[in-house]
Amino acid sequence: MTDNSFESTDTVRHLIRHNPSLLMMLRRFDISLGFGNGTVGEVCAANGIDTDTFLAVANFTAGHAWRHFNVDLATLMLYLKNAHSYFLDFALPSIRRKLIEALPMSDPNSVAMLLMRYFDDYSEEVRLHMEFENETVFPYIRNLLAGNPDTKLCIAQFEARHESITPKLNELKEIFICHYSGGGNSDLLTSALHDIIATEKELRLHCGIEDRILVPAAQALEPEIADKSVAEPETTDSQELTAREREIVRCIARGLSTKEIAASLFLSTHTVTTHRRNICAKLDIHSAPALTVYAILHKLVDISEIKVQ
Repeated sequence: MTDNSFESTDTVRHLIRHNPSLLMMLRRFDISLGFGNGTVGEVCAANGIDTDTFLAVANFTAGHAWRHFNVDLATLMLYLKNAHSYFLDFALPSIRRKLIEALPMSDPNSVAMLLMRYFDDYSEEVRLHMEFENETVFPYIRNLLAGNPDTKLCIAQFEARHESITPKLNELKEIFICHYSGGGNSDLLTSALHDIIATEKELRLHCGIEDRILVPAAQALEPEIADKSVAEPETTDSQELTAREREIVRCIARGLSTKEIAASLFLSTHTVTTHRRNICAKLDIHSAPALTVYAILHKLVDISEIKVQ
């Protein structure tokens, strides 16, 4: 990543001149063309878009530093959902139409038909992938934002199953470039191939935005909401620990490893490690045996729950 990030005082025209692919980003933020010489801050304000989220996505897309921007999850989900519509309703169907026109499709047992089935199967995988996000992940995050977490899901589960959706499209590209010689309309086939390459790049960036911007922002919100939603009595000496931290102390006292705690609480191992570091700093207690004694003394666990090594 370079450090010459786009900022709110830059004009949108400057962004587009620097990286024309950012035109696609404007549409996904519901920003229309005709923005004149307006700055990023002005154009975002005029369209009701959170400026920091716009800049985080723009800088990530352009390969600039982006982590210093504060992301608004509602705005980011608008962007991602519009991107899903673009891929499912425009980009992939457009490629399919070109392939049908370009390839010799008269023989149902031809290589051309096999390639079309491959593309159709891939498109269905993308559809299922994005519908899961639209119908399950995004509503879960909206509930988090409303302070009503759904305990049946967590972002760690999404992160674990969120696989890249670009390898098969890359395979199709390689087949056409290196191996296909079955005839057809060369100009249309080349145009379709160009679209496949562009869509592969866009999908890779799209998944990167979900993995590196959406997931961390949602994960950071989960403990905060959990802390607010857990209403349990606290002893005076343990009030400085949050509800999530007390949960983790209980797990440590019961002998669970970091990986086991993460699985049990539906967190990433990185999040558990961060919580453990904060717990040790707050209590000035650093070993698992000492934390176990702390948990017993403050009635976070019963001594009968402790495994004798």
